[in-house]
Amino acid sequence: MSLSRRGFIKLSSLAFGAALIPPLPPDEAPRRPTLLGRTIYFNNVYDAPTFNARQVGVIPSESVVGIFNTIQSADNYYNRTWYEVQRGYIHSASVQPVKWQLQTPITHIPTDGFLGEVTVPSTLAKPRPSANYNTTYRFYYATTHWITDIDEDDEGNRWYQVFDDRYIKYYWVRAEHLRRVPDSEMTPLSPNVSDKRIEVDLDQQTFRAFENGQLVLDTLCSTGPYLRTTDAGVRQFSTPTGDWAINRKRPSRHMTGDDGAADDFFDLPGVPWVSYFHWWGVAIHGTYWHNDYGRPRSHGCVNLTPEHAQWVYRWTMPASPLSEHEVTGHGTPVIVRLSA
Repeated sequence: MSLSRRGFIKLSSLAFGAALIPPLPPDEAPRRPTLLGRTIYFNNVYDAPTFNARQVGVIPSESVVGIFNTIQSADNYYNRTWYEVQRGYIHSASVQPVKWQLQTPITHIPTDGFLGEVTVPSTLAKPRPSANYNTTYRFYYATTHWITDIDEDDEGNRWYQVFDDRYIKYYWVRAEHLRRVPDSEMTPLSPNVSDKRIEVDLDQQTFRAFENGQLVLDTLCSTGPYLRTTDAGVRQFSTPTGDWAINRKRPSRHMTGDDGAADDFFDLPGVPWVSYFHWWGVAIHGTYWHNDYGRPRSHGCVNLTPEHAQWVYRWTMPASPLSEHEVTGHGTPVIVRLSA
């Protein structure tokens, strides 16, 4: 009996537990994904966009899946966004929308380097410019990094040297996986408007920006409190309430926790578009380790999508030229409140 490729795939699926995975769509009804998603955690697949639906499959973490549609469910749930994938529906909370865009490497690196942004789902950082070395970090889509040099391996692949601002080290990543952020994308927004303010509601998990009293950005965010139980009790990482102001900006920051032995220790290179507003390091910044805005998920910072964080970075004062690794100054007011 001759066996087609499709038939082989079906038989292989049965052999590996296809009871949990519905068959592929028929050949006569091909579909094209509208975007890609990187699964951050283990994801359950449902036969309808609701947690009340039947589970029909699983997708491991660090998988890249095609997304055919984005759907708002009818559930009474803070995050109602679901993604339609080939075998059903997955909730958006642990899926980062990504693209796969290879770049032409820049062979002449400016003296002060340049800011690069990852444009593939993830890329592996190595201690030397070669794939033969152990991986130091995995850099994810939309993270930003300072590029300081370029080199070529024995196979002709080009690698960018990346500066780590936390550990004062250098790593190497494939050059075609990052793009240079152009000056045109970082020009200030509404630079002549002096009456600007940001309001963060901790109860509603909302983030709003105003110009001359008019709402110009209204989106969900993720703030503290993050609660962790320790031997001494419950430790709370709250976003501080009060009237603050943007006081420092960094277009890229390697963020880590303060206790490497803690269960909730985090180590996040390339956090993009960081706008600080509190003296002990609380900031508004882009997030790539979850896509679950609308509930507290932070150690005190205000999590936004990378796109919204970049908008805030450009819109708020003090102005931050792209060439600067860090700027300081008393800037746009940030009001953090409890609505209850």
